Amino acid sequence: MATTDPQAGTTATTAPAEPLDPTGAPGTLPLPPKAARTLTLAGAVGTFASTMLAWTWTAEFPGDLTYYGSPVDLQTLTLAGSLLTIAFLLAGNGVRGLRWLTPGGRTAPVTLAALGTFGVAWFTAGAIAVVLGGFIHFEPGMWVAVFTSLLTVVGALGLRADEPFDPADPALRDPGPWQRFRHSLKAPAPAAARELPGWAELLTIAVTFGVGLFVFTYGIDTPYGELFIGFLILVGFGATALARAGLSQRLSKLTAKHRNITFTAAFVAAACFPFTQSSDQYTSVAANILIFATVALGLNVVVGLAGLLDLGYVAFLGVGAYAAALVSGSNTSVLGVHFPFWAAVLTGAGASLIFGVVIGAPTLRLHGDYLAIVTLGFGEIFRIGMENLDGSSGPAVTNGANGIANIPDLVIFGFNLGEDHTVLGVELGPFANYYLLMLFFTIIIVTIFRRADRSRIGRAWVAVREDETAARAMGINGFRVKLIAFALGATLAGMAGTVQAHVTSSVTPEQYQFVEVVPPNSAFLLAAVILGGMGTVSGPLIGASLLYLIPAKLQFIGDYQLLLFGLALVLLMRYRPEGLIADRRKKLEFHETGQLDVPTGGPGLSKTEA
Repeated sequence: MATTDPQAGTTATTAPAEPLDPTGAPGTLPLPPKAARTLTLAGAVGTFASTMLAWTWTAEFPGDLTYYGSPVDLQTLTLAGSLLTIAFLLAGNGVRGLRWLTPGGRTAPVTLAALGTFGVAWFTAGAIAVVLGGFIHFEPGMWVAVFTSLLTVVGALGLRADEPFDPADPALRDPGPWQRFRHSLKAPAPAAARELPGWAELLTIAVTFGVGLFVFTYGIDTPYGELFIGFLILVGFGATALARAGLSQRLSKLTAKHRNITFTAAFVAAACFPFTQSSDQYTSVAANILIFATVALGLNVVVGLAGLLDLGYVAFLGVGAYAAALVSGSNTSVLGVHFPFWAAVLTGAGASLIFGVVIGAPTLRLHGDYLAIVTLGFGEIFRIGMENLDGSSGPAVTNGANGIANIPDLVIFGFNLGEDHTVLGVELGPFANYYLLMLFFTIIIVTIFRRADRSRIGRAWVAVREDETAARAMGINGFRVKLIAFALGATLAGMAGTVQAHVTSSVTPEQYQFVEVVPPNSAFLLAAVILGGMGTVSGPLIGASLLYLIPAKLQFIGDYQLLLFGLALVLLMRYRPEGLIADRRKKLEFHETGQLDVPTGGPGLSKTEA
């Protein structure tokens, strides 16, 4: 097509715009649509078949991948990824009975599922080569998995994208490979769904949490690091694929419609976890995850709702733990008293509340970085103070660096949590008992958070967080509102600390540092809130679970976990600054909405009118 430049008087020839296919924009790779679909399906079927073959000849590699017709561990993950890829591909092609899988995007979920399967297969190949010492230890099944998983990705990248290229977008006029790849992973908003009967909606919620319990149980029960890494790869890509398919948005609407049912189903599924375990090996990890998660949720009141950067929050957890330990009847406690559990909980929560008010009253008049520095100093003062209350440097209260040890197990209504008990035919160990107790406190803390968030004071917190000057102009007492948030967050942390003291059976100052190898500590708590999503209920719970579970399962990253977490946060801030679970306000704040801040026409005219 020829165009004339009126200034230069020359004629330039430009290529005609590429016609858009009704099914979407061209794929990342120049493949015909039918060939891309055939290649993707053939690769996924081949990957599925490879899991029925032996991947290595020796049982020295963890999992024993030497059997035919009996996939295990990493083979099972690869098999699941290939089935998910096939299901998304058939659903995108309109196969009856599977269309509900892709109410939104059709190509993006196929590509992401293929990448997840490829990641698991190639990671397994690399792990076998490293552990056993070379590719010579591969059996035919491993070579087939490597080749067919790559074939699946090539075919998926040739599928037409869900979203057509926008000629008005300068970044897409001459897109490179990376821009085309990122564009292929975009998916439009899901179409309006047909209204389901009430029983079907409730069944969908119940099944979703049942699947979530199965996935979490599988991940926490992984016996070796290689399998856990493969699990993370598949779950990460699989969850993103479900989101791009539009299923996550559909589920979010159902859970928003049935909030109380969702709340109940979530905690019923969590309560079933100890009954899936045959020992206390992993219930101990789960109990500590709940402690870490509930403390992070308390910090979310301070950081996520009120917008106060608190770098010494773990000190409030320590105040509650020390208060409970002093009245627990331990033979190392200087008080020599033994309160009932309910009184110990009130003591720990009350002590943290008092410390929160005492520390917050003089410091909350500061803002931003100054407030962060002061709270960081308070956290260190608490730790050093507990070390000095040893009878030598100060009064004999906490036994100094030795802490308070031999904290007795809790006895609630004659039920000793430190002993094994048989419930519904399943033997529950001590950590399972404490897990269920901590789950009860999690329900209380989540309920308090939800009620506070929707209350008048919760709206005042959000107003102060967004613009304190404007909030004060509207009649909100900024200092009082922030002090309430600080005190409530401290109280919730102290409540969790009372249970932590009995779970760990000892309390020492080293447990409450700003940065420590083993969480909870202030840095990890803040990272959990940011990673999961500030201002949400499920965000800090998920973020805390990941930050605690990954180091617990991958011991070899102990020396590098701070580096890896820092890198993860940098990538998160670049590609998903609102966190893994974000509320609507954060999505609008961190992502473009397509609305113009300033009209582009003349004065008083919009672009269309101009």
